[in-house]
Amino acid sequence: MAEQNQEDELAGTEQPFVAHLVELRDRLIKAMIAVGIVAAVLFVYPGPGALYDILAAPLVAHLPKGASLIATSVISPFMVPLKILMMAAFLIALPVVLYQAWAFIAPGLYSHEKKLVLPLVISSTLLFFIGVAFCYFFVFGRVFAFIQSFAPKSITAAPDIEAYLSFVLTMFIAFGCAFEVPIVVVVLARMGFVSVAKLKEFRPYFIVLAFVIAAVITPPDVVSQLSLAVPMCLLYEAGIWAAQLFIKKTQAPEEGAAAAD
Repeated sequence: MAEQNQEDELAGTEQPFVAHLVELRDRLIKAMIAVGIVAAVLFVYPGPGALYDILAAPLVAHLPKGASLIATSVISPFMVPLKILMMAAFLIALPVVLYQAWAFIAPGLYSHEKKLVLPLVISSTLLFFIGVAFCYFFVFGRVFAFIQSFAPKSITAAPDIEAYLSFVLTMFIAFGCAFEVPIVVVVLARMGFVSVAKLKEFRPYFIVLAFVIAAVITPPDVVSQLSLAVPMCLLYEAGIWAAQLFIKKTQAPEEGAAAAD
């Protein structure tokens, strides 16, 4: 009976393959339009140059007096701010992009699957933004202060703007992905790849793994490594708790019936 109810739930929702391609195209166009509109607004205000100044503020605050960033390529002063503009536009428009993705796949999901996917999409987006914000507002200041404290007085620091952008993007992606640990834990547990009990047993090994990852990704100072490893360990614990909740709340009807039996 439960299987019949699931079949009825999606009855009549089938579409030809071409119709799916047309809808996918329309969703992609809407997502690109959203990114383009945000990029146009950011281009007018505050502008590409101002966006780079905001991104470079944590480094500039710790440079020696009178020092500044430099451009070693002819087109860097033009291309680098534009890259930052597009990155910022995509991040700001990300909720619209994710909504378009959700609107495309949602009709083909059962109700219990929607209960799983939608919270994961929203929470993973928020966690990524939190990781990026944590890196920018907390980690950068301490990392740059540590680096400048080791710089010889005979050397004038003048970082290249492209090298700085590459460093920032690497750190943003590292911290954004590191903050996705609860999502990975929840998905692994919910899909049955690993049990919650095994996740708890793996806790000591994950702590070691978190510090190894932090040592590889972050600059060689204790503050930045702890800033990445400690949140990963805490988020792993949060993932275990969330996995237990999601397994109960997102069971398929037949799974719930089997558990009741």
